[in-house]
Amino acid sequence: LSASEYGDVIHQLEHRISRLEGVLRLNKMITESGGKIFATNGKSADFNATVEKCKEAGGSIATPRNPGENDAILYFVKYFNTYAYLGIKQSLIPGMFQQLNGAQLGYTNWYSNEPSGKGEE
Repeated sequence: LSASEYGDVIHQLEHRISRLEGVLRLNKMITESGGKIFATNGKSADFNATVEKCKEAGGSIATPRNPGENDAILYFVKYFNTYAYLGIKQSLIPGMFQQLNGAQLGYTNWYSNEPSGKGEE
């Protein structure tokens, strides 16, 4: 293919992706923050099933790294009137949390007197 033909193909793909994202936004299935897309299927699941579904979709469970990403997750919590699992876990030290891969959290937004490790952080 020529450079022009590649450009046409890329333009067509960008247009199609934009249309698909628009439909998903209308259905409250995706939102975006800082170039990252946050998605949900709107269904309830346990933590392990949630982690697996995220992997199947080619992504990972959300781990907010800044206020904008936290707000993107909160968008779904408010819209679906439920809680959201995050890609964090309690460390070996009670009341301390880390990313699922063991890395230290660089951003937190805990409720007052949290985290307690009791599920209401």
